[in-house]
Formats: sequence, structure tokens, C-alpha cells
Amino acid sequence: MPDKSFKAGDKVEWDSAGGHSVGKVVKKITGTAKVKGHVAKATKDKPEYLVKSDRSGGEAIHKPDALKKA
Repeated sequence: MPDKSFKAGDKVEWDSAGGHSVGKVVKKITGTAKVKGHVAKATKDKPEYLVKSDRSGGEAIHKPDALKKA
């Protein structure tokens, strides 16, 4: 199973409603966080990641399984 832990600055890619995106991890989320109306309920054992798209500059929170190192 591939390593699904990331750190700030890691270049990652993911699929979204707008298509395939590439960007960077801004930070690891280990608590409740809200971005664009979405509330992430991450924990220390099940972290999520705030990512910023290189193309649009938009930010989103993704679970590790949705991300892949680019």
C-alpha cells in the first residue's frame, strides 16, 4: 500500500469535479476545519490535507486517499 502521508509543500494531484488538478499541500488538518462551506472533521489518526491548486489558486480539503504525489 502506498504511503498516504503528506507534508506542507508536497506537490500532489487529485481528481475533482472540474477535472484533474495539481497543486501543493498547504497543511495537515487534524481537527475540524472549514473551507468553502465544507467542514472537514479530521482527527490525529485520520488526518486530511488542505491543498492549493496551481491552476486556479483555490483551496480545498482532501482525504489522503484522494491525493497522489505528483
